[in-house]
Amino acid sequence: MISLLLTLAAFAASPKVVNDGYGDFLLVPAGPFKMGDNFGDGEARERPVHTVELDAFYIGKFEVTNGDWRKFRDDAGYDDPKFWTNGHVVPKDQVPYWTQANNHGGGTPDSDKYPVLGVNWDSATAYCNWLSAKTGKKYRLPTEAEWEKAARGTDQRKFPWGNNIDHSYANYVGSQKFDTGQLVGFYDGSKHGDLQTHDDSSPYGAHDMAGNVMEWCQDWYSRNYYAVSPVKNPKGPEKGAYKVLRGGTFFMDALEVRSYARSEAWPSVQSHRMIGFRAAREP
Repeated sequence: MISLLLTLAAFAASPKVVNDGYGDFLLVPAGPFKMGDNFGDGEARERPVHTVELDAFYIGKFEVTNGDWRKFRDDAGYDDPKFWTNGHVVPKDQVPYWTQANNHGGGTPDSDKYPVLGVNWDSATAYCNWLSAKTGKKYRLPTEAEWEKAARGTDQRKFPWGNNIDHSYANYVGSQKFDTGQLVGFYDGSKHGDLQTHDDSSPYGAHDMAGNVMEWCQDWYSRNYYAVSPVKNPKGPEKGAYKVLRGGTFFMDALEVRSYARSEAWPSVQSHRMIGFRAAREP
């Protein structure tokens, strides 16, 4: 009982939103949730449904944007090997799509509020390490379990906002004439031209957790991990060939942007314009 009261007191004292100068991060409180495909419409790799206990953390309100990435890209710290996996710096000109206007690349006009595209896992991790050094706080990629809880909360919903989907809620295949990234936070209940959007935010207030770009997680991927996952703060297998991707993308259909859908890719992959990321922050 004392432990529970202390946990509740700590939660009550924690700010719901923090901003260290690099965007809003939203509190996801400590506690359990059921992770996995409780609807029975997914893949075997999304089962069994299992209970996970997580410590509190903060999740980025938005995917990392071109504007966010440019702060890192233009900083001297970008070329500091200490921020990069194995000290290997990805050259700036190897980040694809940066100069492509049709993909709202960060090197083109009016692109700051679009998600950065084509960033590999090493680069996403380097950004988080750099952000930690800049702020004195611990930033990192979310674990797969953290990502899913941030996306769907504790009521086992199919999508961040509920159980139904159409193109007024999310950027998935067919949402635009040319399938590519959309402005972060576009689906906020506002009207954009002829499209009246619905609010796509998760139970904790995060946007674009279904569609737009797939997001890197911290974990190595294992198809059968759910069967052996620890209950408390799972972090994925100790090693693997692929890293976890979550959230689906503008080039996938509605089934693939479910909150519990799992994808994976080589951590060094640099060519997929469908991949971006969202950062997490420790309290």
